[in-house]
Amino acid sequence: MKHFKRYLPYILIFALFLIAIAIGLSLYTHSDEKYMKVAFLDVGQGDAIYIEAPNGRQVLIDGGPDAKLLSSLARVMPFADRSIDMIIATHPDQDHIGGFPLLLDNYKVTSIIENGTIGTSLVSASLEEKIQKNKINKIIAHRGQHIILDDKKNIYIDILFPDRDVTNLESNDASIVGKLVYGDNSFMFTGDASLYSENLIEWNENENTLHSDVLKLGHHGSRTSSSLLWLEKINPSIAIISVDKNNKYGHPHQELLDRLSKLKIPFLTTYEKGNIIFKSDGVKVVTQDY
Repeated sequence: MKHFKRYLPYILIFALFLIAIAIGLSLYTHSDEKYMKVAFLDVGQGDAIYIEAPNGRQVLIDGGPDAKLLSSLARVMPFADRSIDMIIATHPDQDHIGGFPLLLDNYKVTSIIENGTIGTSLVSASLEEKIQKNKINKIIAHRGQHIILDDKKNIYIDILFPDRDVTNLESNDASIVGKLVYGDNSFMFTGDASLYSENLIEWNENENTLHSDVLKLGHHGSRTSSSLLWLEKINPSIAIISVDKNNKYGHPHQELLDRLSKLKIPFLTTYEKGNIIFKSDGVKVVTQDY
C-alpha cells in the first residue's frame, strides 16, 4: 500500500496524459473541415453505410445483421464518440436492421428514417421498442425529402423512393433509395431495391438526377437488382457490393457481374476489402485506407 501511495501521483499524471491524447484524437478527427467520409462497413451478409460530413454530422444507413456493426463502426468513427445524428433503416429485414437495437443501447441517436412498413421479426419489434424508449424522432421516408447534412458545404441526401405507400409491397421492393450529394460528387444508396423499384425510380427521375460517382448495388449483388438500364443511367465510376464471403444466397450473382463487365464498371466487395472508405472534397472522390 505504501508503494502504491508513493507512485499514485505518477499514475494520475499518466492517466491524465492518456485522457488528453484521447480528447486530442477526437478533436483531430473532427478537424478535417474539407472532406466528407463515406464508409461501406464490413458487416457480413448485410448493409451498413456510415456518412460523416465536414461539420461532424453523422448518418448511418442500415445496421447490418448483428453486433458486428459496432466493431466495424468503431473503426471509422471519432474516438470516444457515442452519438449519431440520424440512422436510416431502408427496410425492416434482419440483414439491414439487426445491429440497430444494440446500437441504440450504446449510442445516442437523435432521429431515424423508416420506409413505413411494419416488420414482423423479433429484432424489428425490439428496434421499435427502443425507438420509443429512447424518444428517438421517427420520420417516414418519401420521395422529395431533402436532408441537409452540412448547410455551409451544401451536402445533402435526396430521397428518391418510396414515391408511394409501400406497406403492401414486398419488403425489398419497399427499400428506401437515396442519393448523397457533395458538390460534383454523389453516392447512390439502394438498400435491397429490386428491378421493380428501379423501374419506378427511372420513371420519376431524369439521368442527371440518377448519375452517381459511387453506386451501392442493390440486394448484395443479386440478379434481381441492378438492371442494365439502371446501371447505364447511374453510370458510376465504381460500384460497391456489401456481401459476406461464401454466403448461402450465391451473392454476388454471375448475371450481375456480367452486367458490370459489359458496361466496364469496376466494383469492390466488403468481404474482400473490409470497410471500404471514400473521402470527398466535393470535387474528387478517393478511396482511403484505415
